[in-house]
Amino acid sequence: MSFDVVLRSILSAAFVGSVIRVATPILLPALGGLISELAGVTNVALEGLMLIAALVGVVISAFTGNAWLGCLIGVACSAVVAILLAYFHLNLKADIILSGLAINIASSGGTIFILYLLTKDKGSSSKLASLSLPRIAIPVLDGMPVLGPMLSRHNVLTYVAVLLVFLIWVFLYRTRLGIHIRAVGENAEAAGSVGINVRRTRYIALMLSGVMAGLGGINMSMGYLNMFQRDMTAGRGFIALAAVHLGNRRPLGVALASLFFGFADALSNQLGSLAIPPQWVQMIPYAATVLALVVYALQGRAAAVERARRLQERLQAHVEATGGE
Repeated sequence: MSFDVVLRSILSAAFVGSVIRVATPILLPALGGLISELAGVTNVALEGLMLIAALVGVVISAFTGNAWLGCLIGVACSAVVAILLAYFHLNLKADIILSGLAINIASSGGTIFILYLLTKDKGSSSKLASLSLPRIAIPVLDGMPVLGPMLSRHNVLTYVAVLLVFLIWVFLYRTRLGIHIRAVGENAEAAGSVGINVRRTRYIALMLSGVMAGLGGINMSMGYLNMFQRDMTAGRGFIALAAVHLGNRRPLGVALASLFFGFADALSNQLGSLAIPPQWVQMIPYAATVLALVVYALQGRAAAVERARRLQERLQAHVEATGGE
């Protein structure tokens, strides 16, 4: 395929639709990571939680013939493991980063082990007759030439993810619990001194983070694909953590950052048809992640320098006003 053909495909409405589709399994765990991050407990286990939900959803849907039941139980399992992470950190005082990495490692190996027990296959669940969640055709947009391919016929969880951006903003900034979560993350001691139960609030934040990560995993195995594959999250949980910080820890910012990473992933898929070494193409999403974090760090440094300059100006003004006293 020529470069001109690939360029035209990138500028098409279908490509924008693919960006939205690819960004969904990043946005969902990123929203969960945002909640736990604002509570002061970084959930590094998003990757593992996604894998757990992805496998459980596929297995339950295959054995029950009910895709929604698979989705529900998969998300519930992810939430339970997130609560277990909270117990390790908040009750047993284990380091949350190390505990999260341990869950990621255990999930990677554990899902393969369970998959082998069920199918005698260590690669995918293709032998299981698993189900997929439905795609939604928006009546008004579906027949339109441009907006139709961009916005219609996505998996139902894509629309759920868009709705959750607004709902989580309302939750964090307009509800009592959301305000408590942000207060605990800002200063746990001060929050505790006014009667907020810090441990319970962080438990809830990590549980909600697990729910969001579980939805992301379900989207991977029952929406993005229609089966479970070994380590199918491919670093999306870690990219979601990057989206939290790149989005300035705001729901809308996290959504925009997820779209940026989705664009990089979709771009790598399109460039894969060119005569470019596949290793270079496959590294695009991860290179974009590193680049985004560098930009975020530089912005943070510039903001810190500006704050220091303003503080120095205020101190100088105070000295001049008081005559050095």
